[in-house]
Amino acid sequence: MLKKLVGYFSSNTPKAKLKVIPREQHNISRRDISRSALKVMQRLNQADYEAYLVGGGVRDLLLGGHPKDFDVATNATPEQVKQLFRNSRIIGRRFKIVHVRFGREIIEVTTFRAHHDNASNKTAARSDEGMLLRDNVYGDIKSDAVRRDFTVNALYYTSNGFTVHDYTGGIQDIDRRKIRIIGNAVDRYKEDPVRMLRAVRFAAKLDFHIDPATAKPIFQLGDLLHNIPSARRFDETLKLFMGGYGRACLKGLQQYQLLQYLLPATADVLDRQLPYAAELMDQAMINTDKRIQKDMRVTPAFIFAALLWPAVQQEEQRLRGKGEHPARAHQLAAQSVVSAQVQHTAIPKRFTQAMREIWELQYRLESPQGNRALKLMEHPRFRAAYDFLLLREQSGEQLDDRGRWWTQLQDASEEERTEMVTKQGNTPGNKRRRRPRRRKPNTKQQPSTH
Repeated sequence: MLKKLVGYFSSNTPKAKLKVIPREQHNISRRDISRSALKVMQRLNQADYEAYLVGGGVRDLLLGGHPKDFDVATNATPEQVKQLFRNSRIIGRRFKIVHVRFGREIIEVTTFRAHHDNASNKTAARSDEGMLLRDNVYGDIKSDAVRRDFTVNALYYTSNGFTVHDYTGGIQDIDRRKIRIIGNAVDRYKEDPVRMLRAVRFAAKLDFHIDPATAKPIFQLGDLLHNIPSARRFDETLKLFMGGYGRACLKGLQQYQLLQYLLPATADVLDRQLPYAAELMDQAMINTDKRIQKDMRVTPAFIFAALLWPAVQQEEQRLRGKGEHPARAHQLAAQSVVSAQVQHTAIPKRFTQAMREIWELQYRLESPQGNRALKLMEHPRFRAAYDFLLLREQSGEQLDDRGRWWTQLQDASEEERTEMVTKQGNTPGNKRRRRPRRRKPNTKQQPSTH
């Protein structure tokens, strides 16, 4: 087995060729780098360790962006890093890294990784499918560079001389606006299938194209995502849809046939071109991206509610066709869709509960009942449900202009509200039959008629 691993890595490991970009030839300035990250690098250097900014932070700085997250790579082991920083802790077993905390900011410090050529089972392991199960083999910066996923993420910035070190052609790929995987794409996706999702996400975020050799295997290897724990798939889904470029990610997932492994019910309704489904999801992504770009709050519950709503409607109609009462049909449909979805992405209960409340409130918003409309505005999920109603109307659903009615109700004075709900309650479609009052049973002893 060891010889097999040695042969595997020897034949599939790309060669590193260093290109150093001096200070005068790049646009990275220390003023744009987190002070905390600079402190971590300085302390590591003072302890005679190497330290570099690496990954997305370097990439985004070169593109003129203002990244919020900064990662540091070093030749110090996790235990050595922890000794230098009291405000740190080692996390992970399979992939040990160190989190150094400065208030709310966390600087992630990783030790240079190496090939598994002579690694023991305690430090390296992979599944029969080739997926990495343990990766705590440490090396130098050259080996670390070719172990990273994409060339644009394998750039290293040092505060000693302020140079950028490029071992895999990442600078050239940034200039060409290209996402290119390091090494053999099939092998790298087998090591970690999430890299397929990351390729789509980076292409969407940066408005880059995916290199053909990097893109082609995705269509054949998508089912490897089934080997990824559902909790991690949920985290990756949030990164795709809550980064401010969710609309582009949704299109990318469809293009590379990956949506079915994250949201199979969503992929199904889009493939079947159900009425309003594509428009609803597209508008949801547009609105979400705008809110995130304005630093406004967004909840995963709303995003998942929008992505799964057409599937709920479809299942509800099926159950109604079998004779189920509308309210019961909706309840069963929501339960069925959510139960199926959490098998693919482990959505926490606090979000699934919110999703179901948003869906349930749609029917109450569609048919407001007199004074109950005023009480409905006090519901904790009212605002989210109201926004969802507007979203449905934006996507083309005909809801009798209920969105405008609820908007006017919220903006109206107290007297105007009373008049509106009274008028609404008296419309023929909203009159409810009064239930006969139940009489209390007569407990007095009645005389016998016999």
